[in-house]
Amino acid sequence: MAAALLLSPRLVSLPPHPSLAPGFTFIKRPTSYPLGRRGARLRAVGDGPGAGLTSDQTTVYNGAYGPWTVDDSDVREVLLYRSGLVTAAASFVAAASAALLPEGNPASGAGAADLLYAVGASGLGLSLLLIHIYVTPIKRFLQALWAVGVLGSLGTYLVAARPLDEGLVQYVLDHPAALWFVGPTFAALTGLVFKEVMHPQVSAMENWKLAS
Repeated sequence: MAAALLLSPRLVSLPPHPSLAPGFTFIKRPTSYPLGRRGARLRAVGDGPGAGLTSDQTTVYNGAYGPWTVDDSDVREVLLYRSGLVTAAASFVAAASAALLPEGNPASGAGAADLLYAVGASGLGLSLLLIHIYVTPIKRFLQALWAVGVLGSLGTYLVAARPLDEGLVQYVLDHPAALWFVGPTFAALTGLVFKEVMHPQVSAMENWKLAS
């Protein structure tokens, strides 16, 4: 320590460019920008682990439930989750809108309704598989409802609707008791919608508490 203090400043001064200094590493943390009132943030593409950055360069966010980071797999999961939501919503809206079409229109037939129901249930299943709910039993319960509804729909079609040469949707309309078999699918959809509606409000309340 004493020897370092006695050295001339010219002998210990750094070179003009930091990258030429041996033994010194300068790491620039990726800049994050707030987006919207939910506190979401954006980072440049390639800022996640596995894209040439060290663990020290990974942005760590302080959330209400602890620190968290975002990597490429998280981005893919969110995209798939949202795609499933859009698919389910578009399918169910299209199926419901078929009731406004004139009779005899091919788009309002039993086959089209069954196809839209299958596509919508598939999209819903994808979203429930990737959904993020901190209370695991609730997540498993929604997934179980979806599985029971899908199995009930398949069984109702094979055992009851197909022998009568009817589509699943038309059979359920003619036999309301069949709702007990297909209803769990819509119960799972209701739970997912409730989660999506409540999540922004909970996040806003958490941000307000943290700010205060």
